[in-house]
Amino acid sequence: MPSSTTTIRLIEPADAAPIAAHRVRDADAFRPWEPAQPADYFTPEGQVVRIEGLLAGHRAGTVWPGVVLAGDQVIGQVTVQGVLPQPHLRRGSVGYWIASVAQNQGHATTAVGLALRVMTDELGLHRAEASTNLENLPSQRVLRRNGFTPYGVAHSAILLDGSWRDGLLWERILAD
Repeated sequence: MPSSTTTIRLIEPADAAPIAAHRVRDADAFRPWEPAQPADYFTPEGQVVRIEGLLAGHRAGTVWPGVVLAGDQVIGQVTVQGVLPQPHLRRGSVGYWIASVAQNQGHATTAVGLALRVMTDELGLHRAEASTNLENLPSQRVLRRNGFTPYGVAHSAILLDGSWRDGLLWERILAD
């Protein structure tokens, strides 16, 4: 059931500390699903550098980096990456994570739905894409609830926890 208190907004450098705290606490839980990160990724200072890079991409029009909020608390991120705004492409790829303390409460489903609105209304995109690990059934449920359908497998696509893993590719055509 989607949460009525879930919102998203553009990420800010001030979000670095809560993001770092979540990432430290959840490092083991996210290890099967995400690539290895350098040690500074788990510090507020490292997150500030990462956030500034995301905001530079936002200014360039290639990324829309957001945080997921429950009330006024940062509980995760939702990002539209690889934005291709050209008239013959108009697509972007959605990625997201929710802190373990806020999982299974509808936040991810709501956040992805809100990101799809950003993709349509703000970015003018036609196509949304996503990728999940083949074993990441909770993430696949989030995408299905938001109208995504799987369309293929990217074999040996990402190095996760020391092994090359396959990715399940997802798509959704947005409103014209």
